[in-house]
Amino acid sequence: VQLQASGGGLVQAGGSLRLSCTASGLALSGYIMGWFRQAPGKEREFVAAISRGGNSAYYADSVEGQFTISRRNAKNTVYLQMNNLKPEDTAVYYCAASTLIWGARPNNLDEYNYWGQGTLVTVSS
Repeated sequence: VQLQASGGGLVQAGGSLRLSCTASGLALSGYIMGWFRQAPGKEREFVAAISRGGNSAYYADSVEGQFTISRRNAKNTVYLQMNNLKPEDTAVYYCAASTLIWGARPNNLDEYNYWGQGTLVTVSS
């Protein structure tokens, strides 16, 4: 089982990036999918999560209205569209899969069973 996050890079403040997460050996349609991030010297934090069917999403307050999580189960891929990026969004971004039942808050990293390797997002001021 492997999750692969991609799409990170260097962007100026106010710019946009779209991260992708694909999987091998795992049908993502059976999992709640989440994005987390870890800035230098800080703990990993929740960013967003999406239900199995893609019809429900949950965001951290810090990114609500700025980021959008989506998924295409037919492509076994989950996305994170990040707009109006700020220097404080600089972090390594991780995708993760959880067997959690949607209904409980999906923001606890301990509830996630599989993790990708992370992709670095750097936002310059």
